[in-house]
Amino acid sequence: MRILVTGGAGLIGSHLCEKLLIQGEEVLCVDNFYTSSKKNIMHLRDYLDFELIRHDITVPLYVECDAIYNLACPASPIHYQRDPVQTLKTCVHGAINMLGLAKRLKVPILQASTSEIYGDAFVHPQIESYFGNVNPIGKRSCYDEGKRCAETLFFDYWRQYNIDIKVVRIFNTYGPRMSREDGRVISNFITNALEGKTIQVSGDGQQTRSFCYISDLVNGLIKMMSSSETGPINLGNPQEVKILDLAYMILQICHSNSSIIYSPSVCDDPRHRRPDITLASEKLNWEPTTSLEDGLLLTRNYFT
Repeated sequence: MRILVTGGAGLIGSHLCEKLLIQGEEVLCVDNFYTSSKKNIMHLRDYLDFELIRHDITVPLYVECDAIYNLACPASPIHYQRDPVQTLKTCVHGAINMLGLAKRLKVPILQASTSEIYGDAFVHPQIESYFGNVNPIGKRSCYDEGKRCAETLFFDYWRQYNIDIKVVRIFNTYGPRMSREDGRVISNFITNALEGKTIQVSGDGQQTRSFCYISDLVNGLIKMMSSSETGPINLGNPQEVKILDLAYMILQICHSNSSIIYSPSVCDDPRHRRPDITLASEKLNWEPTTSLEDGLLLTRNYFT
């Protein structure tokens, strides 16, 4: 199969491209390198079935393929807030363009949605039937509402045009090929711990997150594409951890003497985040297998 992966040079996209190539597929990687890096995919040039196109999906793309993974969008707050209008365009115009391509080619298309759909959730753990609690006019809205609108578009195309869609809601994902400058908590904590810099925890550090290792997430994406499910389906690791506990865990793993300080809470930052993966387990036979401790060790090794 010839598979199109938008955002193919990002953290998730590059690992997905690699896994698909290993499985014997032909991969067309599309990226505009706004937040991703060419170094993430340089090693894939050795595959004869790998092709790279530099392109922004807010502009229509005319190619031939057998399936589409739509992963293109800045995912960390520091990146998607840098140009919020472009972030929203990527979510909405990008979805329209990729859905149009899937409609023309009559091929399945998977949308990489996000746990930010749920906002500062009143339901815990978050289940797919929960509609969320999202601020529509805040600094994070370009991403949160952009992804929500993209889901609407996917399901409207499904209902109106019978497009074969698959929507997954991805919870915090980490692992090798994370950028040191992406502003995410794991990359920030690890790089600061390794360099002996202060680790900054926002608020009181009692807010929780659930972190899924990259290989587990990629396996879930491929299982979803191979299924008959439309979704939405949560993909994430239900192992929940307080941010303060995560900081101490990383200090220990990095053998660091860095100190921890507290900063004001981030605007609209969710207090709790944990996926209910019952649907993924039942419908896809998928569960993460990498513990947080093992995943952090592998990520630390990447940064050293």
